[in-house]
Amino acid sequence: MEPGDGRIGHLGFSFHDKYEAFPKIVDAYGGWTFCQLQYNYMDTDYQAGTRGLSYAAAKGLAVIVMEPLRGGSLATPPRAVRGIFESFPDKRSPAAWGLRWVWNHPEVSLVLSGMTAMPQVEENVRAAEDAEIHVMTEAELDLIARAKEKLAERTAIPCTRCGYCMPCPNGINIPFNFELYNDAVIYEDVKEAPFRYMRFMAEGERASACVACKACEEKCPQKIPVSEWMPKVAAALEAEKK
Repeated sequence: MEPGDGRIGHLGFSFHDKYEAFPKIVDAYGGWTFCQLQYNYMDTDYQAGTRGLSYAAAKGLAVIVMEPLRGGSLATPPRAVRGIFESFPDKRSPAAWGLRWVWNHPEVSLVLSGMTAMPQVEENVRAAEDAEIHVMTEAELDLIARAKEKLAERTAIPCTRCGYCMPCPNGINIPFNFELYNDAVIYEDVKEAPFRYMRFMAEGERASACVACKACEEKCPQKIPVSEWMPKVAAALEAEKK
């Protein structure tokens, strides 16, 4: 295939890195038509985040949103969060609220939501039909903010993913271990977090490889006792190995 022969009508990319890399990719090529990034009300500062969403739209790119319900975690939140949604006068499921929040953003062109049953398909269609730019009221946005705050309160390890603890002299991916453990606790996630732990980290990067040298603890701005947490992370996320 020769460049410019017309076989590719619209060129885009899917993004899975830190924000700093996002504008570089957008600006590296002037022919992008669209991009795909992860975005939901819990991941406004994760990867491309809100900054990336705004940057892409300002450059004229259509934006496809993946993980609008964070792999389904926001569709089945803990009981305390469900109670927040149930207390609101307008009755919607947590999934519908999550999708409504994403569609509320004018920069969003398309939302990809995983569905495994017909009721989920029907709910997603209703959410899309009901979606409009800036349709959410202040009360509704406050509802989402309260749900987000309640979920954030469940964070077990106060890791900000700053990376100052890295590189670990033994090769452990400390921030990713903590991220997955926090996800398991916050969302009562007994399947997805362990799966990602085993699937996306090499054995030497996992918590069980920690030798408690404590070199990372000297560099951690949050003063996290990493050597004490690593056995807990391994016990929680490596259960399927036993």
